[in-house]
Amino acid sequence: MISKPAFLQGIYGFEGCGVDKPAPLHADLTYTVPPGITTQPLYFRGGNSTDELITVVLVRDGAPMRYFPIGARASTHVALAVVEDIEDGTTLELQLAAREGLTGTIVVDLGLVEV
Repeated sequence: MISKPAFLQGIYGFEGCGVDKPAPLHADLTYTVPPGITTQPLYFRGGNSTDELITVVLVRDGAPMRYFPIGARASTHVALAVVEDIEDGTTLELQLAAREGLTGTIVVDLGLVEV
C-alpha cells in the first residue's frame, strides 16, 4: 500500500467570534479527500499566543468532528493515529473558537495520510 502525507498547517492571525461560534481561520486550512482515496488523521499540534484559552475545531463536511483546546500561551499535541478513516469526497476544515474580540496568533499543524 502506497501512502502520501497531507498537512493543514501554518501560522495565522485571528479575531475571535465567540467561544460557541467557531469560524474559519484561513482558506488554506480546508482539505477535500481526493477521489478513490481514504485519508486518516494522524496528529494535531497547535500553539496559542494569547492569554486566554482558545479551541481549534476540526470540522467534517460542515459538522464539528474534534475539539482541540489550547491553553493561554500554551501548545498541545494530540495523537490521532488511525482513529478513523475519512472517505473520498469528505471535506475537512480547521476552525477557531475564541472569545469575541480576542486577537492573537495561532500555529496549527494537522497531519493526515492518504492511503
